[in-house]
Amino acid sequence: MSRSGIEWTEATWNPIAGCTVLSPGCTNCYAMRMASRLEAMGQKKYFGTTRISGNRPKWNGNITIDEKSIGIPFSWSTGRLIFVNSMSDLFHENIPIDFVKKIFSVMNDTPHHTYQILTKRSDNLLRMSSELIWTENIWMGVSVENEDYKWRIDQLKQTHAQIKFLSLEPLLGPLDTIDLRGIDWVIVGGESGPGARPVELEWVRSIRDQCIHGDVAFHFKQWGGVNKKKSGRLLDGRTWNEWPIGAKQKNSQLKEIQKIKGSHQIAL
Repeated sequence: MSRSGIEWTEATWNPIAGCTVLSPGCTNCYAMRMASRLEAMGQKKYFGTTRISGNRPKWNGNITIDEKSIGIPFSWSTGRLIFVNSMSDLFHENIPIDFVKKIFSVMNDTPHHTYQILTKRSDNLLRMSSELIWTENIWMGVSVENEDYKWRIDQLKQTHAQIKFLSLEPLLGPLDTIDLRGIDWVIVGGESGPGARPVELEWVRSIRDQCIHGDVAFHFKQWGGVNKKKSGRLLDGRTWNEWPIGAKQKNSQLKEIQKIKGSHQIAL
């Protein structure tokens, strides 16, 4: 487990390494570059998980199960927000369900931590959902990069997770009509790093407004680009750092937005 620079979590826990490119949101995945770098540094967990294609590292489908990492959360006495498998996808088809259950057992037995799981494989998630124990400290999310993958949201809603969230990152197109019923949290972010594809202001505003209208916590991670620090993460003059519990303050949000000079009219 390690400290994380990701804006919406505090630490990462990676008992699994490796993945497969699945949809357009995977094209410039930072984890592929990181895995290649870690392999070059001699970290055996990442050996053979990427290949070079077009002069860039790409996932090759090889998965490493790291049994030694499974108990790491027990060593942290202070509760943390923990992103599970930032270097893989817990619901990848090559990960045995018995190992998924082991990871869930650790999460079930460490209620002082809050775990954030994110997948693009919502079909596998839904298939396994009834075989897993969903304690309230497990937040389950799906990635949706454009309109073509909104069906992942419907499958997430059918799971037994108590807290459900969306990661609309990298946002590659408008998502103007999201059914947010049953969703607790929405994260939005532009793509960053080499080859980053641009995100449009109106795409982000539309999602923000839908969250306000639906009383759903909204977290804007970044504008992205080659230099994401330079681009920042302000949206209409403020930082959006809402969380799925205790963050639903619709009226105060509306009043603050309406004070912003030159802001657009919010359609509710």
